[in-house]
Formats: sequence, C-alpha cells, structure tokens
Amino acid sequence: MFAVVGTVPDEDFPLVSGKVTMDGDRIYIQGHSVPVNRGTPALLAAAIKTCETLNSNPPFTYLVGDIGKGAGSRRLYATLVEKLTSFDSEPGDSQIKTDNRSKTGTDLNVFAFHYLQPDVDWHNRILMAMEKMRKRPVLIADAGFMYAAKMSGFAAEYDLFTPDAGELAFLADEAAPHPFYTRGFALHEENKIPELIARAYEHENAARCLLVKGKTDYVVDEKQIHATVDTPLEDAMEAMGGTGDTLVGIVSALVGTGMSVIKAAALAAKVNRWAGHYARPTPATQVIEIIEQIPRAFSKVLREGE
Repeated sequence: MFAVVGTVPDEDFPLVSGKVTMDGDRIYIQGHSVPVNRGTPALLAAAIKTCETLNSNPPFTYLVGDIGKGAGSRRLYATLVEKLTSFDSEPGDSQIKTDNRSKTGTDLNVFAFHYLQPDVDWHNRILMAMEKMRKRPVLIADAGFMYAAKMSGFAAEYDLFTPDAGELAFLADEAAPHPFYTRGFALHEENKIPELIARAYEHENAARCLLVKGKTDYVVDEKQIHATVDTPLEDAMEAMGGTGDTLVGIVSALVGTGMSVIKAAALAAKVNRWAGHYARPTPATQVIEIIEQIPRAFSKVLREGE
C-alpha cells in the first residue's frame, strides 16, 4: 500500500492521517474535507480515481495545513519520523504501529512526498528512519520535498522525482542551494531538457528515475531516456494549475500496485494526457474535470497497449 504525504493551503487544517476518500469535488479524511483544485488535494484525487479504476487500495495519507510559513510542515515531519520508527517495533510496544499499518496490518511500501516546506534537517531524519525500516519503501518526491532531497545531497536515494522544466533546471545546477538561485546557464527551455537531465545525473542530483513534465514528458533512468510522451497535446493544460499534481497522483498509485517505477511513469504520462484530452480543456477548465476522465483515459491507453 502507498502513502501520500503533503499539505493543504489552510492554516487551520489539523494534522491528520488515515485513508482518504473522495465525493464529488472534495476529498475527505478523518471527518475533514478540502476541495480538489490543485496541490496535494489534486494529487490525492487523481490517485483515488486511479485506484478505483484498477480496483486497488486507496492511498493512506498524512496531511496538514500549511500556508507557506512551515509550522504545519514541521509538525508533519516530526509526526512522520515518530511513526516511521515505530513500524518495526514489536507488537504491543506502541499503539502507533497499529495506526500506521493502514489499520489492516499491511505495511506501507511506497511513499509519495508532495508540497512540504523544504527543511533539510527534517528531510534527513525521515530518510534515516526509512533506511532502518525492515524493507526500504519506494520513495517518490515532487515539489517542496524534491527540493529538500536535492539540497540535502541525498537525491540519489530516491526512486522517482517528477520535476517540470524549471525544477529540472534547479536539479541540474549543482551549485544552486535553492531554486531561486538557479544559474542562468540552466535555462529551462524545452530543447535543453536532455542536457539538463544528463547534468542532473552527472552531479548526483536526480532520483534513480525521472518523470519530467512538460509539452513533452520524459521518462528517464540513470542510463537513458526510456520514453517520451507528447500526444495528445492540449495547449490549455499548460496554463492550468494542478495538472502536474494529477500526473504525480497517477504514477504514485501505479507504483503502489507493485508496478515498476519506469513502467508506471510512462503509463501515467499517457493516461494524464488522455484524461486532459477527454476533458476538452479551456482556460476555464477545473482540474477536477480532468480527474473525472482518468478511468476513460486508462481504458484508452490500456486497450491500445494490448
């Protein structure tokens, strides 16, 4: 089973964990709900819709409110470190163990980290706790946590990063301590993507696999570009908030079923594009309209793959 770790832009939203559900355009967890628009809620909604389509378990979620000040993220970091260190305790040692095996006795074997205030110290504590687990989980990082992973010097410990072109430029700049300081030579132009990918790996600032989001999606591991996905192309999606989040949600759910990271990344890129196509996007389209098309997109992509 897989877990999603992230935030919502609501300072009053409490720190919660558990299975998440969706009804209409809202997600629900432990009696709380948030609208699906962008960010982690959009990721979760796409993951839930993917799980429903594939008849697999929905994500276990760690969620907290944070409007960019970092207090919520730090609470989540501390809680997650505590829970991770309890995974391998003996039965009866801690109630936390039961609470964090998805209440079914099933270990969480994939973690997808999303919008969190980058904090290198807390990032390293989480990584160290995961290294001590009986079975190392698959690690996926996007957005803020991907920044922290690169800034910590441990990017290569991850199984998948999902950067857009601008984030890739930061990964490729070995001297940049923060995305704000990415140097001019690393301009994130589409025709420079292969060069930036190579540079990120050269300086060990990339995960084992990359899914680079853009007009053309690149599916990469340390050795080569395995696939590029550029159709169907809906220009309106480029300006929409949340479409990168839906892609991360789909790939996380696929990896959670046991699919290899590289195969999941290629499949997710295709499904996300077809979901966007079927939504017939305009500048007014909301991301929930794309998420609702995920089952149809899976049907199309899997049928063509036969």
